[in-house]
Amino acid sequence: MNTIKATLIIVSILLVTGLSAQDKMANNIDNSNIALSGYSPVSYLDLGLAQRGTKEFKSEYEKVGYYFTSAEQKASFDKNPAQYLPQYGGFCAFGAYAGAKFRVDPNKFIVHGGKYYLFLNNVELDAQQLWMAENDHKKLKGVADTNWKKLSKTHN
Repeated sequence: MNTIKATLIIVSILLVTGLSAQDKMANNIDNSNIALSGYSPVSYLDLGLAQRGTKEFKSEYEKVGYYFTSAEQKASFDKNPAQYLPQYGGFCAFGAYAGAKFRVDPNKFIVHGGKYYLFLNNVELDAQQLWMAENDHKKLKGVADTNWKKLSKTHN
């Protein structure tokens, strides 16, 4: 009897750990499972702005936390969370196109076709500019979508 209980406990722990690891593989989240570095997904999509949300207005969707700037934004998200999710789990869109996962600068994004795309920006590289310079969103998105199917199942 004790062996069965121990086995069940171990299996349960492994399942939870595996699901948590999958969340981190498919989502650019911090250790507290907050997406978008605390920026509001509704601000990106509805306002075209990068605005930091607050803990006061928080929702959880598929074990990932999101912050909002107001109760109204939270309500919009809660009505249709999938609409507000970042492309490529919040990782750099150009990175997905190139076949790699990169952290992003939450202030570097574009909105296109009812979706928003985030980009890496550091001293050496402005991925948003690379994406824009390509001037072929459909091609970039197509390749990034294909690559993301594999990338979403890998560790950073």
